[in-house]
Amino acid sequence: MARPDDLHEYISFDDPDEHRTWVFDATFLRSGWNCIWGNGCKGVLSTDASELQQGCCSFGAHFIDDADVQTVVESSARLTADQWQFHAEAAEGGWTATDPDGTITTRVIDGACIFHNRPGFSGGAGCALHSAALAVGERPIDWKPDVCWQLPLRLHEDTDLHGHVTSTLREWKRRDWGEGGTDFHWWCTETSEAFNGSKRTYQYLRDEIIEFTGVKVYEMLVKQLERSRATPVAHPAVRRK
Repeated sequence: MARPDDLHEYISFDDPDEHRTWVFDATFLRSGWNCIWGNGCKGVLSTDASELQQGCCSFGAHFIDDADVQTVVESSARLTADQWQFHAEAAEGGWTATDPDGTITTRVIDGACIFHNRPGFSGGAGCALHSAALAVGERPIDWKPDVCWQLPLRLHEDTDLHGHVTSTLREWKRRDWGEGGTDFHWWCTETSEAFNGSKRTYQYLRDEIIEFTGVKVYEMLVKQLERSRATPVAHPAVRRK
């Protein structure tokens, strides 16, 4: 029988301190995925947009809750005009927008998130929040909207009738964007070019995974991922290379 095109191996174990079972996409986490923004990333528009260097910042970031918004309220207040191309626009009209359903997002200016510095900006291209955090030796995940630092990880949780939670941490797929995802010309977890990192993904995204799981569960995960395997399952994007 032929191997499925999108074959993934998953690791599962119970959290000893909670009524929770963790499920992890071991194939993705053992892979060499890394963010290739500015180094081959084609963006999330309907055509190849490499030259725009927008990555997945072409749309406003959706906030999860009030605490998520407050994080950016505090971090954006630390940005200077030298660090943020649209500092003046934000001061005049704010940096948030509200969808028809009431969801708060970051504003979109000229086809990208208001925090995205365009190529050629003297302060450097890319996310102003991300680069400013690095400049002061802090973690970008403590400055950015949750959805921005979570990509390409996705946590999905189900609770059964007895209150037991199953938490599944896997790669963010095109389908997770909803109908809009079908319009993407390109998505990074589907292409071999993004799987060339020098570290395993669970090492490269250590801080992000710990934000989801906590240190204890992360360390349990690492032990399972580093167990020797006779026939490791390569990521589908690499197998199709």
